Formats: sequence, structure tokens, C-alpha cells
Amino acid sequence: MTFDEAFALVEARDVDGLRTAVAQHPELLTAVGRGGNDLLAFAAGTCDERLVRVLLDAGADVHRGNVHGWTPLHQAGYSGLPLMARMLLDAGARVDVSARGEGGTPLTAALFWGHREVAEVLAAQGIHPANLRVAAGLGDLAQATAPGAGREFYRPHSGFPEWQPSDDPQELVDEALSWAARSDRVEVLGELVERGARPDAEVYRGTAMAWAASRGRVAAVVRLLELGANPNQRTGFGGPMHGNGTTALHLAAESGHLDVIRVLLDADADVTVHDETHDATPASWAEHGGHPAAVALLTR
Repeated sequence: MTFDEAFALVEARDVDGLRTAVAQHPELLTAVGRGGNDLLAFAAGTCDERLVRVLLDAGADVHRGNVHGWTPLHQAGYSGLPLMARMLLDAGARVDVSARGEGGTPLTAALFWGHREVAEVLAAQGIHPANLRVAAGLGDLAQATAPGAGREFYRPHSGFPEWQPSDDPQELVDEALSWAARSDRVEVLGELVERGARPDAEVYRGTAMAWAASRGRVAAVVRLLELGANPNQRTGFGGPMHGNGTTALHLAAESGHLDVIRVLLDADADVTVHDETHDATPASWAEHGGHPAAVALLTR
């Protein structure tokens, strides 16, 4: 059997077929495909723990990274999969390996998207790196023993535009505010603002409010408004073709987060504003996302 044939089994979620294939052709476990990814990496990318279990039981290398250093544990963090993360950790996966830049650990990949549950699973095995944005994402600023360290990682894949992190103290606290907001770590938002974080700052592809709205973090949205965030602040978000000149209302609408939409409307968020990429209103974003209840709320 060829690697491409085994990969097809992964794509098809054919658990029994994959089990038979690697039992009969163990060399498949060490073969790699595009991007330097092996079968375990591709299985992790499907978010199907059954496939991962088959390959781990067959002896797949849990430590192998692809050409970017990205391991299956990175993928579990990135995808917000605590069960998969525990499986990989039980198999010996390391939590201190960086990918796509120094400090790009599995924990960082999880916190980039605000995946709280899997982040807590990973942090229990050690906080790497112990910088301010990671500590903020975990809701415990005392964990920032090296506030500016390990920040070369700033995007999980090339679909996001290039950027260059700096060691500017202002950037550090602004970024930490955004990472706290996307994980709904309301308990540290006020302290970060007291340290000088700007509620409307865009450090990289999204203000704190934009990230909180996108992830449905209603408590963080409320607290940011209390701290002076502008509900109509424009920001970039995601990849270049996703959002430029968007508002928090666009992003909440896109994901159908009704509670966040209501909070923003109560704060006089503008339902008529058009983003700069698609020239569309928040209601149009809700319609595109397939959220009729959000459309009704925004057009009533």
C-alpha cells in the first residue's frame, strides 16, 4: 500500500481500514507526505480521535513535527481538542516544543484561538513559554516569569499575513489584553488596563473586543465596554480576505453569538457599518454565516 492510499483512508475516516493498513504495512508509520506530515499528523488534522488512537497503538512517532515543527499536540491545541491532547500527552508528547517561531508551543497554539479547556490541560504539564500573553490567556498574570520571551510565534499558518513582533512594552500589554479577552479571562482585563493596555489597540489581526466577540466571550465583551472599549472600533481580523475594517458586531454576527450581539447593540453598536473587504453590514455577515436568528436581531 502506498502512502497516498493510506492518506485516503485517513481522509475517509476509515478507522478499520487504517488499522489494517498500518498492521500490514508498518512502514507507513514513518512515511511522510506533503509538508513533511506523517499519517499521525494528518489524522490529528481531521480532529478524529479514533484515527489518532489507531496510529498511536500502532507505534506512530508522537514527537515528529512537520516542516514547520508543528506536532500532533500543536494540532490538538489549535483545534481545541482536550481528549486528543490527553491521548498524545499519555503517549509522551512534549509541551515545550516550538513551531512557527520561538514560543509557538502547543499551549500557545491553543491560546491563540482562546481554547480554554485544552489550554488548561496543556498548562498542567508546564507553562511554555511563561510570557505575559500566555499568562493572560490562562488568567494568572503571576505566571509571567518572562513577560517578553518567546514571542516569535504570531500566526498558526500562512493564511494570516506576515508581521514582526517587537519588544515594545506597550505591545506586550496590548497583546496580553487581547489574549485574555479571547479566553474570557475577565479577572485580569482590568489589571492589564491598569498596567497600560489600551482597550482598542490592535496588535495583530484583531482588537481585544474583536477577538472576544468572535469567540462568543460575552463576559469579556461586557468588561471591555466597562473599561472604555469602543463598540464600533474598526479592526483587521483573520486572513487578508477575511476582514479589514470590521467591527466586533460583524464578527459576533458571523458566528451567530446572540448574547454578544445583544450586549453590543445595547452599547449602541452600529448595525449599518460596512466592512472594508466585503462592503457588507453585520447582518450580511450573519446571513453568510447561516445564522437567521442573528439576522433577525440585527434587522429588527
